[in-house]
Amino acid sequence: MSKIKNWIFLFFIFLIMYLPIFYLIYYSFSSDNNMAKFGHFSLKHYSNLLSDHRLIGIVINTVLIALISATIATIIGTLGALYVNGLTRKWVKSSILTLNNILMVSPDVIIGASFLILYSAFKLPLGFWSVLISHVAFSVPIVVLMVLPKLKELKQSYIDAAYDLGATGPQVLSQVILPFISSGILAGFFMALTYSLDDFAVTFFVTGNGFETLSVEIYALARRGISLEINALTGIIFLVISIAIVFLLFHSSKK
Repeated sequence: MSKIKNWIFLFFIFLIMYLPIFYLIYYSFSSDNNMAKFGHFSLKHYSNLLSDHRLIGIVINTVLIALISATIATIIGTLGALYVNGLTRKWVKSSILTLNNILMVSPDVIIGASFLILYSAFKLPLGFWSVLISHVAFSVPIVVLMVLPKLKELKQSYIDAAYDLGATGPQVLSQVILPFISSGILAGFFMALTYSLDDFAVTFFVTGNGFETLSVEIYALARRGISLEINALTGIIFLVISIAIVFLLFHSSKK
Protein backbone atom coordinates (compact mmCIF):
# COMPACT_ATOMS: atom_id res chain seq x y z
CA MET A 1 0.00 0.00 0.00
CA SER A 2 2.85 2.36 0.84
CA LYS A 3 4.41 1.75 -2.59
CA ILE A 4 1.14 2.71 -4.29
CA LYS A 5 1.04 5.94 -2.26
CA ASN A 6 4.63 6.68 -3.21
CA TRP A 7 3.87 6.17 -6.90
CA ILE A 8 0.77 8.37 -6.67
CA PHE A 9 2.76 11.09 -4.91
CA LEU A 10 5.52 10.83 -7.52
CA PHE A 11 2.95 11.02 -10.32
CA PHE A 12 1.47 14.25 -8.95
CA ILE A 13 4.94 15.77 -8.47
CA PHE A 14 5.84 15.11 -12.11
CA LEU A 15 2.40 16.29 -13.21
CA ILE A 16 2.90 19.63 -11.46
CA MET A 17 6.38 19.99 -12.97
CA TYR A 18 5.60 19.02 -16.55
CA LEU A 19 2.00 20.16 -17.03
CA PRO A 20 2.89 23.87 -17.54
CA ILE A 21 5.53 22.89 -20.13
CA PHE A 22 3.14 20.67 -22.05
CA TYR A 23 0.50 23.41 -21.79
CA LEU A 24 2.83 25.86 -23.55
CA ILE A 25 3.83 23.29 -26.17
CA TYR A 26 0.18 22.38 -26.81
CA TYR A 27 -0.70 25.97 -27.73
CA SER A 28 2.36 26.28 -29.95
CA PHE A 29 0.40 24.20 -32.47
CA SER A 30 -2.63 26.50 -32.38
CA SER A 31 -3.55 28.62 -35.38
CA ASP A 32 -4.58 31.49 -33.09
CA ASN A 33 -2.14 34.16 -31.94
CA ASN A 34 -2.82 33.81 -28.21
CA MET A 35 -3.69 31.19 -25.62
CA ALA A 36 -7.26 32.37 -25.09
CA LYS A 37 -8.47 29.41 -27.11
CA PHE A 38 -7.05 26.68 -29.33
CA GLY A 39 -7.86 27.12 -33.02
CA HIS A 40 -7.02 24.40 -35.47
CA PHE A 41 -3.71 22.53 -35.72
CA SER A 42 -1.05 24.64 -37.38
CA LEU A 43 2.74 24.90 -37.61
CA LYS A 44 2.73 28.59 -38.48
CA HIS A 45 4.35 29.62 -35.19
CA TYR A 46 7.25 27.24 -35.84
CA SER A 47 7.52 28.65 -39.36
CA ASN A 48 7.50 32.21 -38.02
CA LEU A 49 10.12 31.25 -35.44
CA LEU A 50 12.48 29.82 -38.05
CA SER A 51 12.09 32.96 -40.16
CA ASP A 52 12.74 35.28 -37.20
CA HIS A 53 16.47 35.84 -37.70
CA ARG A 54 16.76 38.16 -34.72
CA LEU A 55 15.38 35.57 -32.27
CA ILE A 56 17.52 32.84 -33.82
CA GLY A 57 20.55 35.09 -33.34
CA ILE A 58 19.63 35.54 -29.67
CA VAL A 59 19.35 31.76 -29.24
CA ILE A 60 22.80 31.34 -30.85
CA ASN A 61 24.21 34.00 -28.50
CA THR A 62 22.72 32.20 -25.50
CA VAL A 63 24.07 28.79 -26.51
CA LEU A 64 27.48 30.24 -27.40
CA ILE A 65 27.81 32.02 -24.05
CA ALA A 66 26.71 28.86 -22.22
CA LEU A 67 29.16 26.55 -24.01
CA ILE A 68 32.16 28.88 -23.70
CA SER A 69 31.48 29.86 -20.08
CA ALA A 70 30.83 26.25 -19.06
CA THR A 71 34.07 25.10 -20.70
CA ILE A 72 36.17 27.83 -19.08
CA ALA A 73 34.46 27.36 -15.70
CA THR A 74 35.02 23.59 -15.88
CA ILE A 75 38.75 24.05 -16.46
CA ILE A 76 39.13 26.66 -13.70
CA GLY A 77 36.84 24.80 -11.30
CA THR A 78 38.63 21.47 -11.82
CA LEU A 79 42.02 23.07 -11.20
CA GLY A 80 40.58 24.83 -8.15
CA ALA A 81 39.18 21.58 -6.78
CA LEU A 82 42.55 19.88 -7.26
CA TYR A 83 44.26 22.71 -5.39
CA VAL A 84 41.74 22.70 -2.52
CA ASN A 85 41.89 18.91 -2.22
CA GLY A 86 45.68 19.05 -1.94
CA LEU A 87 45.71 21.57 0.91
CA THR A 88 46.99 20.19 4.20
CA ARG A 89 45.97 23.05 6.48
CA LYS A 90 42.35 22.49 7.41
CA TRP A 91 41.61 26.13 8.26
CA VAL A 92 42.82 27.26 4.84
CA LYS A 93 40.73 24.61 3.09
CA SER A 94 37.67 25.48 5.19
CA SER A 95 38.09 29.20 4.47
CA ILE A 96 38.29 28.66 0.71
CA LEU A 97 35.29 26.33 0.69
CA THR A 98 33.32 28.83 2.79
CA LEU A 99 34.06 31.60 0.28
CA ASN A 100 33.08 29.23 -2.52
CA ASN A 101 29.79 28.36 -0.83
CA ILE A 102 28.98 32.02 -0.19
CA LEU A 103 28.97 32.59 -3.95
CA MET A 104 26.62 29.63 -4.33
CA VAL A 105 24.01 30.95 -1.90
CA SER A 106 24.31 34.66 -2.69
CA PRO A 107 21.24 36.08 -4.46
CA ASP A 108 21.70 36.51 -8.20
CA VAL A 109 20.52 40.12 -7.94
CA ILE A 110 23.43 40.96 -5.63
CA ILE A 111 25.93 39.19 -7.87
CA GLY A 112 24.58 40.93 -10.97
CA ALA A 113 24.60 44.35 -9.32
CA SER A 114 28.16 43.76 -8.06
CA PHE A 115 29.38 42.94 -11.57
CA LEU A 116 27.60 46.00 -12.96
CA ILE A 117 29.32 48.24 -10.40
CA LEU A 118 32.67 46.59 -11.18
CA TYR A 119 32.31 47.05 -14.95
CA SER A 120 31.16 50.64 -14.46
CA ALA A 121 34.11 51.42 -12.17
CA PHE A 122 36.60 50.16 -14.77
CA LYS A 123 34.53 51.61 -17.62
CA LEU A 124 34.25 48.24 -19.32
CA PRO A 125 31.61 48.05 -22.09
CA LEU A 126 28.60 45.82 -21.50
CA GLY A 127 28.07 43.10 -24.06
CA PHE A 128 29.39 39.69 -24.97
CA TRP A 129 32.51 39.81 -22.78
CA SER A 130 30.77 41.19 -19.70
CA VAL A 131 28.14 38.44 -19.87
CA LEU A 132 30.78 35.76 -20.50
CA ILE A 133 32.97 36.82 -17.55
CA SER A 134 29.96 36.97 -15.24
CA HIS A 135 28.74 33.52 -16.26
CA VAL A 136 32.20 32.03 -15.76
CA ALA A 137 32.41 33.62 -12.32
CA PHE A 138 29.16 32.17 -10.96
CA SER A 139 29.74 28.78 -12.64
CA VAL A 140 33.18 28.06 -11.15
CA PRO A 141 31.88 27.37 -7.59
CA ILE A 142 29.39 24.88 -9.04
CA VAL A 143 32.15 22.94 -10.80
CA VAL A 144 34.27 22.92 -7.63
CA LEU A 145 31.41 21.38 -5.65
CA MET A 146 30.86 18.74 -8.34
CA VAL A 147 34.53 17.70 -8.62
CA LEU A 148 35.58 17.73 -4.95
CA PRO A 149 33.50 14.67 -3.88
CA LYS A 150 35.10 12.58 -6.64
CA LEU A 151 38.56 13.67 -5.54
CA LYS A 152 37.76 12.61 -1.98
CA GLU A 153 36.83 9.14 -3.29
CA LEU A 154 40.23 8.79 -4.98
CA LYS A 155 42.47 6.64 -2.80
CA GLN A 156 45.99 7.88 -2.19
CA SER A 157 47.24 4.33 -2.82
CA TYR A 158 46.37 4.69 -6.53
CA ILE A 159 48.54 7.77 -6.82
CA ASP A 160 51.37 6.21 -4.82
CA ALA A 161 51.25 3.11 -7.02
CA ALA A 162 51.51 5.26 -10.15
CA TYR A 163 54.56 7.04 -8.79
CA ASP A 164 56.13 3.71 -7.76
CA LEU A 165 55.71 2.50 -11.34
CA GLY A 166 57.71 5.49 -12.58
CA ALA A 167 54.92 7.87 -13.61
CA THR A 168 55.64 11.57 -13.59
CA GLY A 169 53.38 14.23 -12.09
CA PRO A 170 51.69 15.12 -15.39
CA GLN A 171 51.20 11.42 -16.17
CA VAL A 172 49.57 10.80 -12.80
CA LEU A 173 47.26 13.74 -13.41
CA SER A 174 46.31 12.77 -16.97
CA GLN A 175 46.19 8.97 -16.59
CA VAL A 176 45.04 8.43 -13.00
CA ILE A 177 43.38 11.48 -11.44
CA LEU A 178 41.49 12.99 -14.38
CA PRO A 179 40.01 9.67 -15.61
CA PHE A 180 38.86 8.88 -12.07
CA ILE A 181 37.12 12.24 -11.57
CA SER A 182 35.84 12.51 -15.16
CA SER A 183 32.23 11.90 -14.10
CA GLY A 184 32.46 14.79 -11.63
CA ILE A 185 34.01 17.03 -14.29
CA LEU A 186 31.25 16.13 -16.75
CA ALA A 187 28.58 16.76 -14.11
CA GLY A 188 30.15 20.13 -13.33
CA PHE A 189 30.21 21.06 -17.01
CA PHE A 190 26.53 20.27 -17.54
CA MET A 191 25.55 22.04 -14.32
CA ALA A 192 27.47 25.13 -15.41
CA LEU A 193 25.88 24.87 -18.86
CA THR A 194 22.41 24.65 -17.33
CA TYR A 195 22.96 27.57 -14.97
CA SER A 196 24.25 29.72 -17.83
CA LEU A 197 21.32 28.89 -20.11
CA ASP A 198 18.85 29.48 -17.30
CA ASP A 199 20.32 32.64 -15.78
CA PHE A 200 18.32 35.85 -15.98
CA ALA A 201 19.11 38.08 -12.99
CA VAL A 202 22.89 38.36 -13.49
CA THR A 203 22.58 38.60 -17.26
CA PHE A 204 19.94 41.32 -16.98
CA PHE A 205 22.42 43.54 -15.13
CA VAL A 206 25.49 42.95 -17.31
CA THR A 207 24.06 42.72 -20.81
CA GLY A 208 24.30 45.78 -23.02
CA ASN A 209 22.62 47.22 -26.07
CA GLY A 210 23.16 45.09 -29.15
CA PHE A 211 23.70 41.85 -27.24
CA GLU A 212 20.89 39.86 -25.65
CA THR A 213 20.32 36.37 -24.31
CA LEU A 214 17.16 34.30 -24.46
CA SER A 215 16.13 34.80 -20.83
CA VAL A 216 16.32 38.60 -21.11
CA GLU A 217 14.48 38.54 -24.45
CA ILE A 218 11.66 36.37 -23.07
CA TYR A 219 11.32 38.78 -20.13
CA ALA A 220 11.04 41.71 -22.54
CA LEU A 221 8.48 39.86 -24.66
CA ALA A 222 6.46 38.88 -21.59
CA ARG A 223 6.01 42.54 -20.66
CA ARG A 224 4.46 43.20 -24.07
CA GLY A 225 2.50 39.95 -24.17
CA ILE A 226 4.05 36.60 -25.01
CA SER A 227 3.82 35.57 -28.65
CA LEU A 228 3.15 31.94 -29.43
CA GLU A 229 6.53 31.90 -31.15
CA ILE A 230 7.93 31.63 -27.62
CA ASN A 231 5.74 28.56 -27.11
CA ALA A 232 7.20 27.09 -30.29
CA LEU A 233 10.71 27.87 -29.05
CA THR A 234 9.84 26.19 -25.75
CA GLY A 235 8.78 23.07 -27.63
CA ILE A 236 12.01 22.94 -29.65
CA ILE A 237 14.21 23.49 -26.58
CA PHE A 238 12.30 20.84 -24.62
CA LEU A 239 12.66 18.36 -27.48
CA VAL A 240 16.41 18.99 -27.88
CA ILE A 241 17.04 18.66 -24.13
CA SER A 242 14.96 15.47 -23.93
CA ILE A 243 16.89 13.88 -26.81
CA ALA A 244 20.21 14.90 -25.23
CA ILE A 245 19.26 13.41 -21.84
CA VAL A 246 18.03 10.15 -23.39
CA PHE A 247 21.26 9.92 -25.39
CA LEU A 248 23.40 10.50 -22.28
CA LEU A 249 21.43 7.94 -20.25
CA PHE A 250 21.71 5.40 -23.04
CA HIS A 251 25.44 6.07 -23.41
CA SER A 252 26.01 5.80 -19.64
CA SER A 253 24.06 2.54 -19.30
CA LYS A 254 25.82 1.08 -22.31
CA LYS A 255 29.21 2.10 -20.96
